[in-house]
Amino acid sequence: MEVIEGTATVEDVDAFVEELGAIGAEYGVAVQAFDARYVVGREHLERAVALANRAAERDEMIARNRAVEILLYAAGRRQINRALEIGVDEGTTPAVVVVDDGPAGGDEADAAGGDEAGAAAAVGDLLDPAATLGEYDRERVMDFFDISERELGATEGTLADVVCERVALLTVER
Repeated sequence: MEVIEGTATVEDVDAFVEELGAIGAEYGVAVQAFDARYVVGREHLERAVALANRAAERDEMIARNRAVEILLYAAGRRQINRALEIGVDEGTTPAVVVVDDGPAGGDEADAAGGDEAGAAAAVGDLLDPAATLGEYDRERVMDFFDISERELGATEGTLADVVCERVALLTVER
């Protein structure tokens, strides 16, 4: 898994997503962009990618493509339209983009050999470089993941720990 950080200036979300999809197809990887204000850290993305890959290996994916599956896990949501809230939107957005060649034998890897580094470089050309990972918006995250101050106070973990738990719980909710 490669993570690319930067600022995305998006005029048309559909066109931006198509461009990411084209990069994914060219390099044989899944590419998924996130609004960095919702991503609590690298572990959040690592957990989402690992669970999406496990679902792909077991032929248990919710979505038809692995990039969307990664989005669903990262959002802790089964509904694509609700999960899209953590994706990039029109305008200028702090972004984190995941590039992953997936489980052995996955459909993306078969297409072009799974060149994560090449895809990461291509994605990097779409962003203005900036450190964005870990620069999340606490209130936005708590609202999206439905985490209350009371719940947070009842755990010894951090907000990032609770979010990672929500990501993992998606598999239980099936």
